[in-house]
Amino acid sequence: MALTLKRQLNDAEKALILKQHGRVCFATGHPIPEGDQVQFDHIRAFSNDGATSLDNIAPMCETHNKMKGALPLDDFRVSLRLKEFFSQGDALTVRHLLDFLCKQGDVGGFGKPVVVYEQNGSVTLDTDQGKLTSTLHKCPTTGWKYFYATLPIEILNSDDEDEEKIGLQPRYLIPETVFGLFRHFQNHPVLQPSIGRVCKNRVVIFDGQHKIAALLWTGRRMFECKIYLDPNLRLLNETNISAHDIFSQKRFFASIMVSRLGGEFGADFEKYKKLEDGAIKSESGFMKFLEKQTGQVLTAGERNKRFRNFLYNSVLQNPENKLSNYVSKGNRSTDEKPLTIDVLTKSLLASFLCTQPMEENLATDAYKRDKEIENVIALMNMINDLGLGFWNPQAGKNDDTQRRLRRIFGSKSMMAWSELLKEATCARLEIFSEEDRVRPFYRDLSVAELEKVKAIVLKLMNFKVWKSPEGSDVDRILSDNKSAVKEWLKKQGLDVGYLLGATG
Repeated sequence: MALTLKRQLNDAEKALILKQHGRVCFATGHPIPEGDQVQFDHIRAFSNDGATSLDNIAPMCETHNKMKGALPLDDFRVSLRLKEFFSQGDALTVRHLLDFLCKQGDVGGFGKPVVVYEQNGSVTLDTDQGKLTSTLHKCPTTGWKYFYATLPIEILNSDDEDEEKIGLQPRYLIPETVFGLFRHFQNHPVLQPSIGRVCKNRVVIFDGQHKIAALLWTGRRMFECKIYLDPNLRLLNETNISAHDIFSQKRFFASIMVSRLGGEFGADFEKYKKLEDGAIKSESGFMKFLEKQTGQVLTAGERNKRFRNFLYNSVLQNPENKLSNYVSKGNRSTDEKPLTIDVLTKSLLASFLCTQPMEENLATDAYKRDKEIENVIALMNMINDLGLGFWNPQAGKNDDTQRRLRRIFGSKSMMAWSELLKEATCARLEIFSEEDRVRPFYRDLSVAELEKVKAIVLKLMNFKVWKSPEGSDVDRILSDNKSAVKEWLKKQGLDVGYLLGATG
C-alpha cells in the first residue's frame, strides 16, 4: 500500500488494516473482543525508518496501547516477549534464549555439530548448511589458532558449563541490557565480534552473548564471530575472567565470580592436598605453592581473591544452606530473592567466615575450616528459619511481616546488625582473645552452644524497631551508611546487652 497516514484513519482504512492483521492485538496476538475498541499505532518508529503508510500500522487493544507508552509497536512486542522469557529465572544465557525462540518457532535450531579441518592457512567448517572457509590466524603471544567468520545461529551456542564440558560464559543475561542493545542495533552497527571456541565439534560463545541476544530479537540470524580452535582452556578462562572483571566497565556478576573462581581454586586445592612431596599441607602453604607454579600469572592479591571466593562458594553452594534460596544470581536483589552475594560478603560472611589462609596442618584436628563452614551454614539456617524463610514477594506494602523483613534484610541494615550479632555471639560463647574473635566460628560448636547463638538470632529478628509502622523515619534511617545505621540501632536498644537477653 502506498497510502500515507497524515490524518485520522477513516473506516475504510481501518477495515483494510484489520483485513491484513485480523482483529487481534499486535502486541501479543490475542483476539480483541467485538465489544472492545480497536486502536491503531505504528509498528516501526519514524526514527527507525518506519513509514507513515498503512503497511506500517497495526491494531492494538486499549490496554496494551496504553501500556506501551512511547515505544513503537515492534519494540513493545519484543519487551513483552522478553519479560516472558526472563520470567523463567535469573540465571539465563543465550542457550536458554535460543531454546525459548525455538519452542516459539522463531529459530529453526542451534548448537548443531560441525567438522573442522585446516588446510593451507585456512580453516573450513563443514555444517549441515554447507561449508564455511576462513583465513586462519595465529596469536603472537600464545600461538593459538583462530579465525573470523560470520556464522549462522544453527551452529552457535552459549559456552555454558554442563556435563560434557567446563563453560567459560562469565555472565547471565541482563534484561535491561538485552532490550537496550536491541533498540540500539536497529540503527547502529556492531563494532566487535562475539568470541568463542570450538569444543567437541561445536562452536560455543563466551564473550558477546548480550550482542547476540539483542540481535536475535532484531531478526538477525548470522553473527560476526572470532573463534579459537584449540586454546589452553585454563589460560583462556583466566583471560576471560580478567576481561570481565579487572578490565571491564560492566561489573562481573558476583555469583558467577564466586562459582567460577571458587570452583577452579577448589580443584587446585584438592590436587595440592594429594601431593606426596613430604611437605606439611596447609592453606597458607597452598598459597605459597601456587606462587611458585610455572606459568603463574596471578598476583598475590588475585590469589587471595580466589581463595575468598573458594570459601564463599563452599558456604553458598552447600545444599544444606537454606538461605541460599534467597540469594539473587545477579548483582541486584529481586522481589523473589532479596539478598545478593555482595551484601552477604559484606555482612554475615565478613563477620563469621575468616577469609585469611590458615597455618594449621590440614591433616590434624587443629584444622577447623570444615567446622567453620558448617557453623556458618547453621547460622544462616537459623536466620532463614526465624526470619527470611517467611519472605513473601506477593505480600503487599501493608503486610506487617513483609515490612519487617524488608527492614531486617536491607543491605545497610544487614551490614550493621551482622557486626552486632558477631559481638554478642563472641560474648555468649566466651570468645575473648583477638585471634579467636577474628575467626569466631573456626571451632567445634556443641548443640548447646548453637542453641545459644539461635537465641541471639531470635532476639535480633524480634527487635522492636523492625515493627515500626509504615511511613516512620526508620526506613529513611536504615538506608544511610553502615556506620550510621549501626550507631542508630544501638541508640534504639539493639546492642550486645539486648541480644544477650536484656529486655527490649
